[in-house]
Amino acid sequence: MGPYIAVSALSHEGLVRGHNEDSLTVGPWTLCATVTTNPQTLLFPVGPPCVVAVADGLGGHPGGEVASALVARRLAADGGALDDEDSVREELQGCNRAVYAAAAEEPELAAMGTTVAGLVLLPERALVFNVGDSRVYRITGDGLRRVSVDDSPPLPPGQRTTSVVTQTLGGSLGLTFVEPHVRAAPLAAGDRYLVCSDGLTDPVPEEELAGLLERSSEGADRSDGRAAFELWKAAIEAGGPDNITLALVRVGA
Repeated sequence: MGPYIAVSALSHEGLVRGHNEDSLTVGPWTLCATVTTNPQTLLFPVGPPCVVAVADGLGGHPGGEVASALVARRLAADGGALDDEDSVREELQGCNRAVYAAAAEEPELAAMGTTVAGLVLLPERALVFNVGDSRVYRITGDGLRRVSVDDSPPLPPGQRTTSVVTQTLGGSLGLTFVEPHVRAAPLAAGDRYLVCSDGLTDPVPEEELAGLLERSSEGADRSDGRAAFELWKAAIEAGGPDNITLALVRVGA
């Protein structure tokens, strides 16, 4: 087998929310506003652009799951053409316009919106992108290194999280311009990433996530599917206050 990308992902409503407003894109595959109780692992060859993304519909707004599904499906459909930073930036700006256009057609969907964060995996390069506070982490030997940029106001001392986002796809009553965060990073066999909604990172501190990932990569049952399950379980044990969607990405040789 040549170089490959393995993605282990799940999406769950958590313990408090009545339904799941998160959506997920893995290559051409999407999981929109649906609950999975066990991680799914998908394999892709390294070569054609492969998108892995999480979209977190804005809670408390009508149509959060509509907005996140629209963005996830659009990224899955267009992913094969995303081969540089400019094309990713233009795609996200197109997603933003598409959310506003869909909201304009349905009065009950006014101000619907979603965050998005993810990766486009290319030979030897990863394009990291986000709008909002869903996150992308590089998993290193030293722990987790955040490579996305939260669109959130500065936190007061002692406060670890906030539900306030300063930029989303959609989310206002009139079309608002977005400036996506997009950057390129080298990609090589052995690289690992975590893409997730804040339903994972709000209740579970980064140090705990890093420890779970380190432990689950040891021993006889090490697998990204097991690791994804352990991360989800940590969020549930911390109260599961929000929808939890995560994807673990590994580049294999």
